[in-house]
Amino acid sequence: MSITRPTRRQLIVAGGLAGGGLLLGYAFAVPSRRALAGRSVAGAKERMLTTWIKISPDNIVTVYVPHSEMGQGVHTSLPMMAAEEMEADWSRVRSVQAPAEIAFANDGLAKGYLTHGISVPSALTGIEDFAMLKIAEHMNLQITGGSTSVRFTGHYGMRVAGAAAKDMLIRAAARRWGVPSTECVATMSVVSHKPSGRSATFGELAAEAAELSPPRNPVLKAKADYTIVGKRIPRVDIPAKVDGSARFGIDIRRPGMLYAAVRPAPVFGSDVLSFDADKVMERRGVKKVVAVPGGVAVIADSFWRAKEAAELLEVKFDPKGNDARSSATIYAQYDKDLAANKGTKDVELGDADAALKGASRLVEAGYRVPYLAHACMEPMNCTVWVKPGKAEVWVGTQDALGTAAYVAGLLDIGVEDVTLHCQYLGGGFGRRGSQTLDFVAQAVAAARSVDAPVKLVWTREVDIQHDCYRPAVTSVFRAALDAEGNPVAWSNRYIGKNEPAEAAHIPYAVPNQSIRYVESPTHVPFGAWRSVAHSQHTFFTESFVDELAHEAGKDPFEFRRALLKDSPRHLAALELAAGKAGWGTPLPAGHARGIAIQESFQSIVAEVAEISVSPTGELKVHRVVAAVDCGEAINPDTIEAQTESGIIFGLTAALYGEISIEKGAVTQSNFGDYEMVRLAGAPAIEVHIIESGAPLGGLGEPATPPIAAAVSNAVFAATGKRIRDLPLKKHDLTPHSAKFARAAD
Repeated sequence: MSITRPTRRQLIVAGGLAGGGLLLGYAFAVPSRRALAGRSVAGAKERMLTTWIKISPDNIVTVYVPHSEMGQGVHTSLPMMAAEEMEADWSRVRSVQAPAEIAFANDGLAKGYLTHGISVPSALTGIEDFAMLKIAEHMNLQITGGSTSVRFTGHYGMRVAGAAAKDMLIRAAARRWGVPSTECVATMSVVSHKPSGRSATFGELAAEAAELSPPRNPVLKAKADYTIVGKRIPRVDIPAKVDGSARFGIDIRRPGMLYAAVRPAPVFGSDVLSFDADKVMERRGVKKVVAVPGGVAVIADSFWRAKEAAELLEVKFDPKGNDARSSATIYAQYDKDLAANKGTKDVELGDADAALKGASRLVEAGYRVPYLAHACMEPMNCTVWVKPGKAEVWVGTQDALGTAAYVAGLLDIGVEDVTLHCQYLGGGFGRRGSQTLDFVAQAVAAARSVDAPVKLVWTREVDIQHDCYRPAVTSVFRAALDAEGNPVAWSNRYIGKNEPAEAAHIPYAVPNQSIRYVESPTHVPFGAWRSVAHSQHTFFTESFVDELAHEAGKDPFEFRRALLKDSPRHLAALELAAGKAGWGTPLPAGHARGIAIQESFQSIVAEVAEISVSPTGELKVHRVVAAVDCGEAINPDTIEAQTESGIIFGLTAALYGEISIEKGAVTQSNFGDYEMVRLAGAPAIEVHIIESGAPLGGLGEPATPPIAAAVSNAVFAATGKRIRDLPLKKHDLTPHSAKFARAAD
């Protein structure tokens, strides 16, 4: 569920642009942001207490969530955080997707990205708030990704908004009754004055409260006083998804709507030289054939007719020489570039080169992983209606406001002239982020050529073969062990520095480290993929740590344990996962365990995989035990669901995932040759939550990175075969020694 986040530089630049506004003073932010939000979403008797919180006379609290719902439960967890601080009755709280409008730009996200929790003096709070708002507005921030929703928007936005709303309601009640606000208490959507016995609902007080200014530093509740956060609250989006009333982008129907299907260039980066539309224009229902970015689109009165015509379309493409590229040539390029370049510094600690030269034992290994598709269950689609000077868009996107701004740029109109209806997402994983909107660009190009709304849908084949893929990466390691088998040097060279910056870093106490990267661009488009670079590097580093443990003759769990003695959160997660999995206890014949751990998005996840390999090499993953430290559990049910989801997503990649390039194009086309873990092959998963009290961490992605290494390490324990490239399906896992063959009997 990750997407490329704004860089610190981008945010600082945006902050510099906001600086001019600061010189004019905070008072010039008039009309207030909540007033602008209210004009958009509040009825005549409804009141906005903050930008994201609306109260109606019937005492219903509506929370506007500036993130997309794609199965991660954010439309539940964020309102929980707001309602907790507000002292709202959860049964009277409603969750709504925030509109793609500047008034709903996510300044909580900007604050989280830029400050990383660093507080400012109270005297500067107003300036900080204004700066973050201007940054969010300038960058059209409504991003969903990077596991930021709870840890940034929730903590810096929803909690503060809820606490501010409560403060305003209490002050309104105190003013109405002529009593000190300190004598008034809010609970279950009611404000009470116990000495006089008076009370009023939030709905009754909303109009008066809306006349007040929100406090700059509202007091947040102590965890001991929580009544909502920390409970297993059912997700609000589930009923509609079960009864079929939920609307995804692919469900959109508009009066007079036409449909578009794309004939894309098979080789990435190709230009359309020419196409012959005469034959397909004779087909029933076909309305138009137009060039779009990356290919040619056929517009018809049904999708089937558009698709059939697009497949028959004669198009000449210029591949620009990229048709000579293949997976083999790409990996050869990587190997050449790694050998020829020392690389750029990532981590330099101590003197790794000197320690390696003087090592009594040297361990070397190279790893690689292939390109991977996102393979969302809902293929890419977008409906666009281009009108004079305006546009209306229906799409499932991970960045509603950013997508509106993107469409505005394509049409050369203002973002305020784009009405974007953000739908539920049938999977995102980074593919529907604002930097990978190729399908939206095609929909806009098709729609502007006709006077009607146009719904563009990619077939599964187009979706698999024209993704923005997780990058293929090669990583090489050298490590030195001392006489006792302790690692004293760690050297790592890898291809491509992608976000997040810390993905290749290790938590282990190795005194000398040299981690460097080499850029080696290819013609294959890439983008954010669930857990981003953590998914590749955790497989690399945790597999290599396992190699070092076996070289040292030590148990892999105990080896890690010793190296994490100064990292208490990592150690606690490792020990909990190992303990709950029964590490070291006997297993059935043919079974083995593997372990891995990674910190990503401020959360730590350790996983133990129990697998079996038959004498003929058939692999089965039976059980995965995960220990999760995300600082604080907002909704334990969501933590468990996201951990299970992340494990299954990563397990699919480990077992089956591979996008292959031949003649410049992707060879896979559908689920027949791009396999998924199915229900029958899913392991039993146990999730154990650690509440460490650390700052909030993300949950949408951190469970994905460890699983590939945990399973591969278990395969080594079962067979003696070290897996250094994925997917596992391409390896002969038949145990290669009498020792392992007996274990598999």
